[in-house]
Amino acid sequence: MEKLKMHTQDVAEANIEKIGQLFPNCLTERINDNGKPEMAIDFDKLKQELSKEIVEGNQERYQFTWPGKREAMRLANTPSNMTLRPDRESSVDFDNTENIYIEGDNLEVLKLLRENYLGKVKMIYIDPPYNTGNDFVYEDDFSQTAGEFKDKSGMFDEKGNMVLDKYAINSESNGRFHSDWLNMMYTRLKVSRDLLSNDGVIFVSIDDNEVDNLMKLCNEIFGENNLVAQIPWQSRASIQNDTDFSINHEYICVFAKNRRQENRRLKESNEAIWYNKESFVCRPLPLEISKFDNPDNDPRGPWKADPFDAPKIRPNLTYVITNPNTGENYLPPKGRHWRTEQSQYQKALLDNRIVFGKDGKGKPQLKVFYEEKKNYGSVDNSWFTAERIGTATAGTKELMKLFNGVAYFDTPKPTSLIKKLLYLGNVESGDIVLDFFSGSATTADAIMQFSKENNFNLKSIMVQIPEPMDKDSFAYKDGFLTICDVAKARIKAAAKAIALGDTEETIFNTEQFSLDTGFRVLKLDTSNMQDVYYKPEEFSETSLFEDNVKPGRTPEDLLFQVMLECNLPLSAKIERKTIAGKEVFNVNEGYLLACFDEDVNETVITEVAKLKPYYFIMRDKSLSSDNVADNFEQIFNAYSKDTIRKIL
Repeated sequence: MEKLKMHTQDVAEANIEKIGQLFPNCLTERINDNGKPEMAIDFDKLKQELSKEIVEGNQERYQFTWPGKREAMRLANTPSNMTLRPDRESSVDFDNTENIYIEGDNLEVLKLLRENYLGKVKMIYIDPPYNTGNDFVYEDDFSQTAGEFKDKSGMFDEKGNMVLDKYAINSESNGRFHSDWLNMMYTRLKVSRDLLSNDGVIFVSIDDNEVDNLMKLCNEIFGENNLVAQIPWQSRASIQNDTDFSINHEYICVFAKNRRQENRRLKESNEAIWYNKESFVCRPLPLEISKFDNPDNDPRGPWKADPFDAPKIRPNLTYVITNPNTGENYLPPKGRHWRTEQSQYQKALLDNRIVFGKDGKGKPQLKVFYEEKKNYGSVDNSWFTAERIGTATAGTKELMKLFNGVAYFDTPKPTSLIKKLLYLGNVESGDIVLDFFSGSATTADAIMQFSKENNFNLKSIMVQIPEPMDKDSFAYKDGFLTICDVAKARIKAAAKAIALGDTEETIFNTEQFSLDTGFRVLKLDTSNMQDVYYKPEEFSETSLFEDNVKPGRTPEDLLFQVMLECNLPLSAKIERKTIAGKEVFNVNEGYLLACFDEDVNETVITEVAKLKPYYFIMRDKSLSSDNVADNFEQIFNAYSKDTIRKIL
């Protein structure tokens, strides 16, 4: 049987393999630091393959860099052998919910998610540290300056609790004030891009301190062509008199995974939302029919003419359009392109969706029909006013309402803002929404409200480092020791408010559905496996026969680390079966069967094989005897030869 890796993919190794497929002559071998041969890339040859003129050395070129960037790139690609351990006691409806709440360092968590959520997340929203001089910055394990390495004591104490030695206040007196923040953000954004689906989108909140650097980071990671908007949000309505200017705004930087993908447009292009101060609800604005007319008696009804050009220059969308009435040729205006490729333009022209001005003698315009647009509202704009979207004060009032008049966080985001972004992200039933700086869990609250208003369930993944609350804070005095404690309580309180109807009623239809207000809590921890599992060559023959699972780890702990490697969602349905006295986990209705008990006999193996799982996982010391081990493969070949069998 094949042995499970029990660590995430080595991205650098995978990239070497991809380059080798494109340029096999660039593959070579070398001796690594451990004295063993490994595949590598001959970069001199690769340079020759990629360009006849190579930009390198001191030659000037446009670039965005900072101290530590190279190591940040490396860190984003390194694998993780950490794991996520279930916490049933802190969870709500653990066995049925499809929502996930993860406590732990978000970089390690993102690497674990990359294993089985690759390309599956429809929308990401994050509200990261703004680097104001008082924020926690995640100090990752790479050199801070050339030749220096700051020793860290580890992520967990002897009791398994996460410690914050790896996190520090990034004061403005730090000579690496911007660099440390950039290193922290680069790694996380780079990994998060892999999680986005092809039609996915990421929204990042930020203020003036780092907005320029954030935009440069996102341009590099997501691509300038995938920039959707940099949205100013009026986060404060009142005037603050203790500064030169009253800073009343923040920004939301929006990038798509593939901005120009077919049928991919954010709803900011065709849907407007209004904000109700009393109920914190966003709704589509009705489309004004007065702006539509039907001068040519088109059977599809009233229409209006929109420009057929769009911002920026794209070669595949730049071509000559001839006015059939005058013979005059048109190219897109300077700095713009046509809205579709030429083949799509020809289809629209034949479908009578192109007009050339009121008199037929002008440039091309696109007919937009009222009947096709009425359910979406009018075009929105990128200025998020307090009146339309709500302010941070509204977010504070929401928390106070949930916690009996006490707000445990300063200036939290209002759910109305997040629901607006959910609309713009074009999320649909069953889509996954991720927030890996989830803080007070505003995103989780907003997702539940949004799901109720639309009569469907979104799936949420919240990630938050269990940062301790200040001992002088109201939260700490009320028994909330970490941010995660407050956030989980907030989700429960918000779910109760929704259940009691203390929010806006269902908007779009009255069809009954079961709103998922639960969450499955998982906690980041070191691997379940002993070091001997990963480096057997470094241990003696005696130690090789010792238990390779760490003491205190439960079968369910092992199951969740296995689920990561078997590409199963962390919300997968888990059932426990007893077969011949042994506990067998049944995940996703037979997709994975796993048994971690000892003394597993042929009866257990036979009954498992008869169920024909896609995967069967067991421990290498589980089989009761050598005879059972000898017959193991024969049993599966007889009953379920296609089952993938692995051991840990």
